[in-house]
Amino acid sequence: MARGSDVTDGPGSRPGRFKVFLGAAPGVGKTYRMLDEGRRRAARGKNVVVAFAECHGRPFTEAMLDGLDVLPRVTRRHGGSDVGELDLDLVLELRPQVVLIDELAHTNAPGGRHTKRWQDIEDLLGAGIDVVATLNIQHLDSLSDVVEKITGVPQYETVPDEVVRRADQIELVDLPAEGLRRRMAHGNIFPPEKVDAALSHYFRVGNLTALRELALLWVAGRVDEALRKYRHEHSIGRVWETRERVVVALTGGPEGATLIRRAARIVDRSSGGDLLAVHITRSDGLSGASPAALAEQRQLLESLGGSYHSVVGDDVPAALLDFARAQNATQLVIGASRRGKLRRVLAPRGVGETVDGLSGDIDVHTVTHEHAGQGRRWPAPGGGLPRARRVAGPVAGLVLPLLLTLALRVTSGPLALNLTSEALLFLLTVLGVACIGGVVSALLASVTTSLLLNYYFIPPLSHFTFAEANIVVAQAAFTIVAVTVAAIVDRSLRLSRRAARATAEAETLTSLAGGILRGDRAVSVLLERTRETFGMDSIELRPRRGEPELGAVSGPVSEHETKVAIGDDSVLVLSGRRMPASEHRVLTAFAAHLTAAVERARLAEAAAEVEPVKAANRMRTALLAAVGHDLRTPLAGCWAAVSSLRSQEVDFSPEDQEELLATAEESLAKLSRLVDNLLDMSRLQAGALTLRLEPIALTEVLPTALDTLPDSPPQALVHIVTQGLETTPDVLADPPLLERVIANLVSNAVRHSPAGRPVTIGASALSGRVELRVIDRGPGMQIAHWEKAFEPFQRLGDTDNTTGLGLGLALSRGLTEAMGGTLTPEETPGGGLTMVVSLPAAPVPVAGSLGTECRTGQETWTEV
Repeated sequence: MARGSDVTDGPGSRPGRFKVFLGAAPGVGKTYRMLDEGRRRAARGKNVVVAFAECHGRPFTEAMLDGLDVLPRVTRRHGGSDVGELDLDLVLELRPQVVLIDELAHTNAPGGRHTKRWQDIEDLLGAGIDVVATLNIQHLDSLSDVVEKITGVPQYETVPDEVVRRADQIELVDLPAEGLRRRMAHGNIFPPEKVDAALSHYFRVGNLTALRELALLWVAGRVDEALRKYRHEHSIGRVWETRERVVVALTGGPEGATLIRRAARIVDRSSGGDLLAVHITRSDGLSGASPAALAEQRQLLESLGGSYHSVVGDDVPAALLDFARAQNATQLVIGASRRGKLRRVLAPRGVGETVDGLSGDIDVHTVTHEHAGQGRRWPAPGGGLPRARRVAGPVAGLVLPLLLTLALRVTSGPLALNLTSEALLFLLTVLGVACIGGVVSALLASVTTSLLLNYYFIPPLSHFTFAEANIVVAQAAFTIVAVTVAAIVDRSLRLSRRAARATAEAETLTSLAGGILRGDRAVSVLLERTRETFGMDSIELRPRRGEPELGAVSGPVSEHETKVAIGDDSVLVLSGRRMPASEHRVLTAFAAHLTAAVERARLAEAAAEVEPVKAANRMRTALLAAVGHDLRTPLAGCWAAVSSLRSQEVDFSPEDQEELLATAEESLAKLSRLVDNLLDMSRLQAGALTLRLEPIALTEVLPTALDTLPDSPPQALVHIVTQGLETTPDVLADPPLLERVIANLVSNAVRHSPAGRPVTIGASALSGRVELRVIDRGPGMQIAHWEKAFEPFQRLGDTDNTTGLGLGLALSRGLTEAMGGTLTPEETPGGGLTMVVSLPAAPVPVAGSLGTECRTGQETWTEV
């Protein structure tokens, strides 16, 4: 094979390019497409190697390997088995131009450079090697929980979304649900014995349709990102109407809910559209928006499937249009102006008119509402100053200039100041008064200081002088400067106080969110946090109709109470000090969080009450189905044999009588085993299983377990090989229960093993535990189905429903865990399934080696 270094534009001169074939489900043809891509690149003269391709025995996929260089895999030991993995060192040594790697989300066996295969691929890309890989949508980290909810199958191997997003190309391998099921039914994906179970579980039409939609939407999102990047790089400002995007402008006013619902109706009329809401916040923080109203509107928006955005900008129309164009919005929804008639006369063009005039190719919808034209409330007198400062301000405006005048008159003489210095001292006094009482007090102080300065310090002294024009101009200029500077200082102080208050509110809400995340009981945590934050004596959550209270944090009884509505049927009552109106805004935000927490608590309580009923219903339904179907076969066989023997119409020979008796005995034995399994499963789920743990050797348990294997019609001789049982220590277990576990596992292994392939029972000891492995060479089971196989009444891979209730594995795991052990499946190298029973070793000294080395022991033959 030619090395990449022999090619002129070989690896290392640039970062490698990454292409991912993304599929919605196994079997859509990702590996086939990857190999086809490799063949096409090889035909163009590229040096292409197959580093890892998992064909799963599919002949059409394996045929695509012809003509491609397939690298050998490196073998690593994991879980007592040899596992073939991607040989990263070999690929880096050969340095091909293109490498094909299947199953991007795979977890590597211990011993390699990295834990995950996608980390190996990053090394190859860094070395300048192009990589073509495959991935299923369920393995994306952000979607794994969604897929589990849809299919019921947990995803243990995931890839960070960012890894796939960085791919240079993402190609969707798409196939309709019915097409994939037909491919499955034709045997092109799984072996025939697995088809029925797959079609009735993971590969249901609903599952495949939902997975396909997830894949299409995820890829569409990446296409949308690429489009935005292209428009930004090429400075394309006009809207490309690839799909409807409706932006609704929120002011924090009462009309927000109306606008959101109107915009949602516009989106609903265009299938596949996006709903976005944006609130423009002025950089100086002087906004009339209500945080509580915005929180409610955001909740409404998210319930309708929209997304909320906040943008800082002083020019509201420009900021709004910039956001809409950046999002490639096609329509913009704004509310009719709330400005009153006077403001419309003074400023004819408001935000709505300006946006409409500058929107260009974005359609603007101006929605009327009940608050249009009613004007905005004027700010409260005093600007929110405390009452003491509102009184002290005017007093200081009169007293401080008089005190300064007295001080300057006393210090006249050798320490006398000139007129300029005296004027500056009076100006400083005005500024001080502005800091105390605001601009109104400063205006009073400026008039007072102007008169005092004119009378006592401008010649002729002790007279008001307004005859000279320059004195009048100077006095007027002094007053204007004093008032202007005082207004600026007052505004700065207001902004500073507002910024400090906003910071305190943000810190309070951040602390609130942290308390919610850290608390185990969100409602009680929120109540205590609210009481502490506002310094109240007690807090309680009362129903509105007089029922017993929902929750309370008590303290001294106080006559002052503050009430805030929580949802439709509860009210939050705080007792203690009188709460000023300025704190109600933060309290409203706390109330919104409390509303959500109370609703979550009620839903969790309702779910907890319903779950046992659902579980009981599921068990009852399954038991009825089992009794109605699976128990019918042995009952029918036994009844037919007994009724034939009792018949007077047929004279059976002794051989026929013996055969009928054997049939009845076998049917009754099968019926007994089924009933025993049902009873044991019921005891396990009820927690009524009695254990008697004692040290027991595996060599003592195994023969008894093998003797209890059911006798089936002779199909093949299955060779059962034991390894390492004599060298392992005793285990701490209940002997009869351990016999049941081993018998169930060996019975499954024998049933699924092909003719002439042995079933191996091996044992090893490590770190105070003993592992018993039951190894078969059958068709195996997909990793995604492992946990599903341990649920009661599951027969994954079985096409014959008369073979049992599907309780064997569920009962075996339950019995093993009751004895303090674990039962986990593993892939058998070369094909098949290995069941690993791990039990604690008995705390007694055992002679001989306790290592993990396995030696071949006795061999037995069993008819199956």
